[in-house]
Amino acid sequence: MRLSPNLFLYLTLLIGFGTCVYGLIKTFADVGPPLIAFFLFLALTLRLYPKFKGFSFTVLIFAAVTASMYYPVFFTQVGTFELKGLIVPLLMIIMFGMGTAMSLADFKGVARMPKGVLVGLMVQFSVMPLLGFGLAYLANLPPEIAAGVILVGCSPSGLASNVMAYISGSNLALSVSLTAVATLLSPLLTPLWMKLLADQLVPIDFFAMLWSITKIVILPIIAGLLFHHFAHGRFPWLDKAMPIVSMAGIAIIITIITAAGRDDLLTLGLTLIAVVIIHNLMGYLFGYYGSRLIGLKQQDARAVAFEVGMQNAGLASGIAVELGKLATMGLAPAVFGPWMNISGSSLATFWRDRKPSSKI
Repeated sequence: MRLSPNLFLYLTLLIGFGTCVYGLIKTFADVGPPLIAFFLFLALTLRLYPKFKGFSFTVLIFAAVTASMYYPVFFTQVGTFELKGLIVPLLMIIMFGMGTAMSLADFKGVARMPKGVLVGLMVQFSVMPLLGFGLAYLANLPPEIAAGVILVGCSPSGLASNVMAYISGSNLALSVSLTAVATLLSPLLTPLWMKLLADQLVPIDFFAMLWSITKIVILPIIAGLLFHHFAHGRFPWLDKAMPIVSMAGIAIIITIITAAGRDDLLTLGLTLIAVVIIHNLMGYLFGYYGSRLIGLKQQDARAVAFEVGMQNAGLASGIAVELGKLATMGLAPAVFGPWMNISGSSLATFWRDRKPSSKI
């Protein structure tokens, strides 16, 4: 029996209307269960419409975040076990999955497209750290939360940027090469920028952070690359399972971070969200127009825009855990991750219908 998209749309609208009415009659502090139900139904509804299917995961994240905001006690500790202990292992699994989706051929793009790779890396590892620093300073955020904003800017891009490059018809080969090279450079460049920009906000140990990034990102990706090289095609179920495991892992990580930093989010939520949105959108703008100014074609500039605007928020979360500051430094990555998927999907859809010019 085929599910009717319209039926779920009407149910979702009804639940949304009921949630608003309930919030007006009672208080919005009591609308947790219907609000969670609204996001769950909305996610299911979006999956039934091919054009909006890509947004369903982000809406599920909203449901998870809502649950952790209303009921944080369930997402911080189980018995004597603190759930934040799951974050680094989950990130390592996600990075292993990223490695299985890559191959050594992805690094050959550096030789084929040296200008595009160089421009992309230059813009990414200059614009985003400095933007993060400037926005955190202008917003007058508390030191540890400001350090989290800077940390997002100092992180490399992730696989999400490759997905958006593919959807938008950008130069996918350039996007994948940029992600691969930026990730390999991150153990050096991320702690270096953090030492320069955030050491006065939180103590930064360069070598400790270098090892943390190597442990969380580089080693699992190398393991994934080796698995891809020696066992590619032997375990087809793994190719299907890893994206699901990765999405579930991201949802769990964001939920745990939100629960841990709930009080700060309630105080600084709107300010932090505004900072994150501006950071992300300016990353797209600088990535695209900076590349065009230097002489890249539109298709290449679009790929660079996604690489610059979309950061590896998961890595930033892992570093926050390693520093023991999940509830503060971890908040900006937790907000940045879902938002960049919304903005990235929207930009990819916009560009998909507009064929890039071949002119420089």
